[in-house]
Amino acid sequence: MRARLLAAGAAFFLAACSDGGSNGGTPPPPTPQFAAEVTRTSYGVVHVKADDFSGLGYGLAYSYAEDNICMLADSFLTVRGERSRYFGADAKATRPLNGEYGAALDFMDLRNEDSDFFFKGYLDIAQLRAGYAAGSGEVRQLLRGYAAGYNRYLREHGASLPAACRAAPWVKPIGEDDVMLLIAEKALHATGEVFAAEIVAASRDTTGNVPLLQRAGPPAAPPDGVPYAQRLQGSMASNALAIGKDASSNGRGILLGNPHYPWTSTDRFYQLHLTIPGSYDVMGVSLGGLPLVVIGFNQDVAWTHTVTKAVHFTTFRLPRDRAEPMRYVIDGTPHWLTVREVAVDILQPDGSLRQKRRAFYASRLGALMALPGEPQGADAFLVLGDPNRNNTRLMEQWIAIGRAASVQELKQQLDRVLGLPWVNTVAADRAGGALYADASVVPHQGADKFGNGCLLLAPLLMFDGARSACHWGRDAGAPDGIFGGASAPSLLRGDYVANSNDGYWLSNARQLLQGPAPLGFSPLYGPVGVAQHLRTRSGFIGIEEMLARRPRVGLDEVQELLFANRILAAELVLPELLAACMGNGDAQLRQACATLANWDRKADLDSRGAVLFREFWNRAAQLPDRWAVPFDTAHPLHTPRGIAPSAMPGMLAALKAAAQHLQQAGVPFDGRLGDYQVEPRNGQRFPIHGAIGDIDGSYNSIHMAAPLGAAGYEGVAWGTSYIHLVGFDAAGPQARGLLLYGQSTDPRSPYYADQLPLYAEKRLPLLPFTAAAIAADPARKVQRLSE
Repeated sequence: MRARLLAAGAAFFLAACSDGGSNGGTPPPPTPQFAAEVTRTSYGVVHVKADDFSGLGYGLAYSYAEDNICMLADSFLTVRGERSRYFGADAKATRPLNGEYGAALDFMDLRNEDSDFFFKGYLDIAQLRAGYAAGSGEVRQLLRGYAAGYNRYLREHGASLPAACRAAPWVKPIGEDDVMLLIAEKALHATGEVFAAEIVAASRDTTGNVPLLQRAGPPAAPPDGVPYAQRLQGSMASNALAIGKDASSNGRGILLGNPHYPWTSTDRFYQLHLTIPGSYDVMGVSLGGLPLVVIGFNQDVAWTHTVTKAVHFTTFRLPRDRAEPMRYVIDGTPHWLTVREVAVDILQPDGSLRQKRRAFYASRLGALMALPGEPQGADAFLVLGDPNRNNTRLMEQWIAIGRAASVQELKQQLDRVLGLPWVNTVAADRAGGALYADASVVPHQGADKFGNGCLLLAPLLMFDGARSACHWGRDAGAPDGIFGGASAPSLLRGDYVANSNDGYWLSNARQLLQGPAPLGFSPLYGPVGVAQHLRTRSGFIGIEEMLARRPRVGLDEVQELLFANRILAAELVLPELLAACMGNGDAQLRQACATLANWDRKADLDSRGAVLFREFWNRAAQLPDRWAVPFDTAHPLHTPRGIAPSAMPGMLAALKAAAQHLQQAGVPFDGRLGDYQVEPRNGQRFPIHGAIGDIDGSYNSIHMAAPLGAAGYEGVAWGTSYIHLVGFDAAGPQARGLLLYGQSTDPRSPYYADQLPLYAEKRLPLLPFTAAAIAADPARKVQRLSE
């Protein structure tokens, strides 16, 4: 059957590329190696249809380059470790390109030279090749096709690229290795990239005398600097809600996916639909140029991801061998460090290139790091244990998810592949199943190893590497060193499951998830019995109130939940605050209180008082011991709450400071939010609703790039970025979706700002999934590509 499909597909593309006339006896052209049909529908949504994964990669890369060539070329430049070659050593890898997009890596604030050495020293292309060679043949097809599609776009359009990269020498053809590196970089967001500077600091400059300097071993740690603090994986968050058969209006599943990712970095989403007839049919979004749908839906299942609360690394202390600087000791036995030397070409002021070299060191437990103050002690090495380094299972995992026919099958595929680097999965299916699972890559350190002397320094998750008994364990059927699915949190419900980046403990307000007795899940999966962020509480309160009003809900009710824009912090503190300040002798305070009293306690475009409250709460939320009612594990949605009497003077002072700030900026206390929270595009100011979720408690979370000024808050940094709302009927999915910032980073493109007005209107367009819906789309355009 598959052979017939391939033969039919080849014949289709040959016919499409011919002129319909007689060949006059000449031999037919060769069968294309890569072929795809690419259809654009409204808002530039891309639908790629092909006979195999090489064709999907080919059509996707070509289309993505049409919309984002400069951003994608910049990503390849970064992961190849070539920024210094074209921009010099000292420029930052987070530089914007002519304003078309922002940070290449918004949470790696490194000089180009350090960024280049990190990627060349930490990512090992030989190991990546070996991992893909041992994995899925479909994934290898995908990578090969992606490189070919990108290169075709450059051949055809290299002379007319956007201003940000026109005639730039760093925009050049790619190979499969480059696509491997692009994928590998995404896997490191919560691990290697968190410690990129420390990994580079542990390498030794070997420019000049390589053998001698390598043998000297790793250099000493920096003598000063900021002490270690727990790191985060950057500006990324999400909401996810799956409604099951017991709470949906038609007994089928509903899924809300609402990732909160950067608007200006290379971690932007892209709307696409990939189809291999009879084999694979998935619609949703890719992330940052990845060659596959990562959040999406098929005929029977819809899924989304949220950044997990789990920690995806540990560190180890390895005692040095006193007799040899290149050795460390485990269980009394010395072992040699391995050395990997890499070179970086650096542009000089006179236009010449200078090559520098560095040696990177690794143990069997991971790469060496150097932290200020040497928390491991001067007589030991500090090692990063990173199970996502050279993780080549991501694409195989998303292909398997995309083929699942139920949430139960989806869970089986999560447990089989174990390829998701740092995200939870929330899913719903046509039969009414609702699933939450943290099937991310988490080091196999059970709760027992946190209490038996193995854990030496908790803030650094530093374990005793000198004892093999303290090393990572293994679950049957799982890759070495990580937990298998049976050891990870998951919950299958008939009513709902949800996550907003807090831990697995609160995935359903009616069933708190504790883990297996007696020790529960590994502490690396996150804490239980702790206060939740206000966005989590706001979401769960909204879900429970929605179901209390209407026990069975549809897509419209879930969309209203997302766009309610209620500010939970205001509901928790305004009753006491207004009572305390209305009689205050300060006229400015009384005016501010009057504004807040009349405010609707929302972050809608027409809300008046939202700007004042945000400036107040940004200050007041920093006050210690501010709550009157402390957190109660039995009531996680409604505690803590209220203003403690001892905190009231500080609250009033915070409101006074906010009022003064608005007055100085020339922003009226009752200014309309839509006039003062905007996204500028091509000289137009697009109004943006929503608020800062984890601080203000808005489920719909928006983080602005700049502080309040005379023009208000200008430019979104990160927050609600893609929304998809998927339900099912007897025929299949009924989907709505919106990519707020649009498909393209090119200001010349019609897809640069076309979806922003839809967001302002709280409107989610229908997503054309079936062939009939695609054919009926008024903006439909078809292009056939082959070579």
